[in-house]
Amino acid sequence: MEVPLDIEWESALAELLTELTDVQDAMLDVLTEKSRAMACGDAEQMTGLQAREESLCDRLQKCHDRRNELLESAGKDNQANASIQALAASLPGNRHDGIQQQVRDAGMRMRLLRHQSLSNWVMAQRTLLHLSQLLEIIATGGRLQPTYGKGDSIHARGALVDKEV
Repeated sequence: MEVPLDIEWESALAELLTELTDVQDAMLDVLTEKSRAMACGDAEQMTGLQAREESLCDRLQKCHDRRNELLESAGKDNQANASIQALAASLPGNRHDGIQQQVRDAGMRMRLLRHQSLSNWVMAQRTLLHLSQLLEIIATGGRLQPTYGKGDSIHARGALVDKEV
């Protein structure tokens, strides 16, 4: 007995979306842990999270590759292939409702992942800026360089860096 084509699409989409959900949830957990570690300055924990994060990135890439394969295959079978959402919407009857909800949920989780990643990036950039400013304060002894003027300021050397001061 041959399985109808739409049932194959439904199961293929459900399988992809289930894997994507698992990966997204795990990645959100890792990014949340990373954020906490950054806030506490726990470099050891951040280093420990790196392997998990890389593994999850590999799994996300596999989901992306599988998505591309499904869309390419859908195009060959004269199915909607503009997006996973379009493919899910093209399923007949009420079976597409559950799949479409999974697609919407995956989109929501992806927005959360982007937000959490951006928050972590901003935190890292702020930390680098802060450290840069601390290094400048140490190097100049806390004295600012004049914006305008001739020659170097006699107070431009840092007490911790230069023996003469």
